[in-house]
Amino acid sequence: MMGGSRISDPDDNYGRREMTTFDKREDAYENKFVHDEELKFKAAARRNKLLAVWAAEKLGIEDVAQYTKDVIRSDFEEAGHEDVFRKVFGDFKEKGVAITDEELHKVMNELMATAVVQVQAEG
Repeated sequence: MMGGSRISDPDDNYGRREMTTFDKREDAYENKFVHDEELKFKAAARRNKLLAVWAAEKLGIEDVAQYTKDVIRSDFEEAGHEDVFRKVFGDFKEKGVAITDEELHKVMNELMATAVVQVQAEG
């Protein structure tokens, strides 16, 4: 409408919008979610490194750095940790080192707990 009065819009403060308590709370939850996801990612990556070092020792692998890279690379095959489990479990089977599914999952869970503590300590 030309020359008419402008309708007041509470969200239009000359193109700016004031944050409400709800907006601030929503932003805080989003930031916490992002932070938590980042910690999970870092902890999983740390767990994979710890697992690779542990497995390399059990498997008698001398090039631990290369094996660690191989284990980390295996984590990008699918979501979750089953791709890493399959990689390490398959390597144990291939080398004839006896380990059960349960034992390897237990080690992975223990190493995840260690990784979480280490990542949180780094802060």
